[in-house]
Amino acid sequence: MEEKKELSGKREEIQLCQTILMEASNAPADFTAPEILYKELIDKIRSYHPSADISLVEKAYNIANDAHKDQLRKSGEPYIIHPLCVANILAELELDKESIIAGILHDVVEDTVLTTDQIATMFSEEIALLVDGVTKLTQLNMDKIEQQAENLRKMFLAMAKDIRVILIKLADRLHNMRTLKYMTPDKQKEKARETMDIYAPIAQRLGISKIKIELDDLCLKYLEPEVYKDLSEKIATKKSERQEYIDDIVIEVKKHIDEAGIPAKIDGRIKHFFSIYKKMVNQNKTLDQIYDLFAVRIVVDSVKDCYAALGVIHEMYKPIPGRFKDYIAMPKPNMYQSLHTTLIGPSGTPFEIQIRTYDMHRTAEYGIAAHWKYKEGQDGKSGTANSEEEKLTWLRQVLEWQRDMSDNREFLSLIKNDFDLFSDSVYAFTPTGDVKTLPAGSNPIDFAYSIHSAVGNKMVGARVNGKLVPIDYVIQIGDRIEILTSQNSKGPSRDWLGIVKSTQAKNKINQWFKTELKDENIIRGKELILSYCKAKSIVASDILKPEYTGIVMTKYGFRDWESVLAAVGHGGLKEGQIVNKLLEEYKKKHKKEITDANVLETISEIKEKLPQKKSKSGIVVEGIHDVAVRFSKCCSPVPGDEIVGFVTRGRGVSIHRTDCINVMNLPEEDRARLITAEWNVADGKVSQGVYSAEITIYANNRTGVLVDISKVLTENKIDVTSMNVRTSKQGTATISIGFEINSKDQLNEIIAKIRNVESILDIERTAG
Repeated sequence: MEEKKELSGKREEIQLCQTILMEASNAPADFTAPEILYKELIDKIRSYHPSADISLVEKAYNIANDAHKDQLRKSGEPYIIHPLCVANILAELELDKESIIAGILHDVVEDTVLTTDQIATMFSEEIALLVDGVTKLTQLNMDKIEQQAENLRKMFLAMAKDIRVILIKLADRLHNMRTLKYMTPDKQKEKARETMDIYAPIAQRLGISKIKIELDDLCLKYLEPEVYKDLSEKIATKKSERQEYIDDIVIEVKKHIDEAGIPAKIDGRIKHFFSIYKKMVNQNKTLDQIYDLFAVRIVVDSVKDCYAALGVIHEMYKPIPGRFKDYIAMPKPNMYQSLHTTLIGPSGTPFEIQIRTYDMHRTAEYGIAAHWKYKEGQDGKSGTANSEEEKLTWLRQVLEWQRDMSDNREFLSLIKNDFDLFSDSVYAFTPTGDVKTLPAGSNPIDFAYSIHSAVGNKMVGARVNGKLVPIDYVIQIGDRIEILTSQNSKGPSRDWLGIVKSTQAKNKINQWFKTELKDENIIRGKELILSYCKAKSIVASDILKPEYTGIVMTKYGFRDWESVLAAVGHGGLKEGQIVNKLLEEYKKKHKKEITDANVLETISEIKEKLPQKKSKSGIVVEGIHDVAVRFSKCCSPVPGDEIVGFVTRGRGVSIHRTDCINVMNLPEEDRARLITAEWNVADGKVSQGVYSAEITIYANNRTGVLVDISKVLTENKIDVTSMNVRTSKQGTATISIGFEINSKDQLNEIIAKIRNVESILDIERTAG
């Protein structure tokens, strides 16, 4: 009795401490004390690794706790809660201690004074590599898209060295999505969209459905809040009725499986929200019209039992033709294995049954993480067996194309829209029976390059199932394909680049052109660089020195300068990228010699001597008379925007919006070149008329959405200057439109009218 009282007293004391902490830090009601989270973490580690020495985990917790002690999250919680929650997610995946320690420390390099070298000294190079892999690049002098692309490049490169980097990053993103409610609405949509485009597909490709499903549902919650709310309410309304239906099926299935003498674990579930929503959109149906919301899972001991259970099920219920899939004989690229069959239930309602072994179930839930459990080898190091390593070899191919993809915007577009590893797949066979997995929509050219570069380069035709087919024939599941080659072939055609679907094929075709035409490309690349320097008034001989070219070669992964020139000549690299990087390195070495000081000194003198003068551009620039003024294209300021001038070298003053990302991210040494500017207002109006503006519209893809948007612009007599449309695999259309307007008020009026168009999710104005 005394012990119970003492325990009760301790609990009350802990709760009181929590309340004080919450009030002091304005933390949310569901705030959990770091000490409790740490205890939960240790309990989880010991549940799957009882003999683990947790001294290094404790050391990491103490270091991270101290490093983050003065930091709070947006929610008001102590910051240490975030890394502890990340570590707990990793422990749920049963990852090794090194991953969990890196999870605890994953933000210390980015957000505190600790460095990667210090982590290596205190723990190990292995843990330092993991932490560095998930640490974002900082102080990047580039726009938001470039910065996002560079961070993804860094993460993917680290992922190629160690798969655990991406597992830590996914755990980090999952907890951030769980706590997204504390961010601003704009930030919520930005993070949710990035997660939907990049991180959820990565989780799917790695086979980690446990994380993928939750990320999908959280993205839906913030990208389509009304849809999510409506869906959750409607599903909750009939939850008990649906659960009763599933329970009845489970009982009936279990009875027949037991009678057949097959040991099995059977359970049922309603499919997750995003899966239901996607089906509603794709099939253009309401929730009441979607019947196969249910799935029953049968988990057995062996592959033999899987097929035996399938036989029992097909005797019990009528299978729907064309809805049986054997992922055991033909696993998905992410290692997923299971038998899927859709059946007609007792009341005529369709439902799905999945049959798999316990090992398959673990792989389905944890994907690649299931093959990275801590294992003690004979050498005392953690690792995986050779058979497991073989399952991860696909990862070594993920980044082959990155060496040849140097344009960050193109790279980011590829990741979001064209990364064939994330798309649906088709399976086809070689004449000898080998299976090749290709993106849906692939053709014989893709198939040829999946065999070998030499086969693709010498291809002259193809036979599918014994019949000659055109090279743009769309491969179907189960096709048997024979590639016809000839030594007299002159190589691939450039037209193939517009036909192939796989990134692997595109890269190998590009590689052929680079190699075959290298001499021509080197000459052309050199000419392009010299021409660019001349156009920008840059002295080429100053920047084309080994000390600078060597840095560029390292950045883009080339062994010699001729290869860089060839890449520029081929079009793989932009000459502007190379020259700007060379110039950046040159400036670092010649800070004191740069003429900025003279420019600023001159500006300062002019400011003191001259009054404000009007510019013909409709802009008043402080203290400068008769100066060339141009509007920056990066943020397209219009009358009504707050603006600022930037003194350029030789091109007058460029006008930016004050919220332009390029202005906000200016290096300290360039900030002194900013100068006050304002609109030249007379009788309440800006003196001149037409200005360029650009907006980005996010919408649910539907037939006619572009027509409706164009109608708004036409009715308001808006001249459109540019338009770019792309659609993600999730059905979200991104529409960028450039047009001419008279003022910010007119721009806001146009945006408000477009918002009223059906299916519009969000509208953003270009901000640099």
